[in-house]
Amino acid sequence: MTSPVREFALSRRSALCIGLGAFVVASLPLAIRRRRAAAATVTRTIPVMGTVAEFAVVAPSEAEGHAAIDAAADELVRIEREMTRYDVTSDVGRVNDAVMGGHASGAIAVSADTAQVVREALLWADASDGSFDPCLGGASELWNVERRTSPPDASQLRRYAGRRLHRFVDVDTHAGSPVVLLRDADIQIDLGGIAKGWAVDRAGDVLRARGINNALVNVGGDLVALGHNADGEPWHVGVRSPTDPNGICAEIDASDIAIATSGDYERCFVWHGRRYHHILDPQTAEPRVTPVHSITVIASTCMSADAAATACYGMPRDRAEAVLASRAPGARLGPVV
Repeated sequence: MTSPVREFALSRRSALCIGLGAFVVASLPLAIRRRRAAAATVTRTIPVMGTVAEFAVVAPSEAEGHAAIDAAADELVRIEREMTRYDVTSDVGRVNDAVMGGHASGAIAVSADTAQVVREALLWADASDGSFDPCLGGASELWNVERRTSPPDASQLRRYAGRRLHRFVDVDTHAGSPVVLLRDADIQIDLGGIAKGWAVDRAGDVLRARGINNALVNVGGDLVALGHNADGEPWHVGVRSPTDPNGICAEIDASDIAIATSGDYERCFVWHGRRYHHILDPQTAEPRVTPVHSITVIASTCMSADAAATACYGMPRDRAEAVLASRAPGARLGPVV
């Protein structure tokens, strides 16, 4: 794992997604039109975590709004540096690097945040009977759908298929510090299906700590809505259509809730008529085969919504609802398209 943290490249495709992400924040134009009659709505778009973070903050002044966004963005960057698998100096990079020689790792010290996210990821893996597995970084690296144009060799994937590798990860404490231990040399931790949600939650906490109780934070399809918009109404959020990048497939009134969407329509390639996307099925170590293009989950925390949207993508509805009930009581499915 010697690759540096990937820099965000503003491609034409990315530029078309700015202001949208997985969500179209339908209330923003209305809030901006009425700005003179209400508190300032400060908006900002920032590249981070390999995607775009969008902020809308209702603040007493633009200066206070921008200062709060600066602090929240710094929190996103901090968490990315700790939990990215693309940098050998991050917590996740150091844990993964310890098994690169073909041996199980020793106990690698990590931050309390990283330990907490790994614990939560393992709980979601258990709750979903392995449909969510945060240990398939090796398979994800083979697929690398943002750069590939054809599938990797099947013989390379077999070493990961159906392994339930999450069972061989321990999170413990040593000498008063949290540690992670990998007990299988094929494990590569990948928190891509949960860490972004955790980061969005923490960014919301930073805003609240600065006295901002009404805001939206959306990072590439993981969103937290605090309070109300500048008119005192719930934030009106439109879920992006998986088939029309400029359209929406559903609308949600959001206040003090989190929403996450997973789909096959942004990070993918097409080969021999089949779309290969980034959401892997741990049973096959291949992109999950399903007629569903996107799933949205609404929950009390963005970490839960993020993990659930990944775990439940392509599941029958009754099974998905059972997973939500067991791991995130009160969470519910949004549009499944």
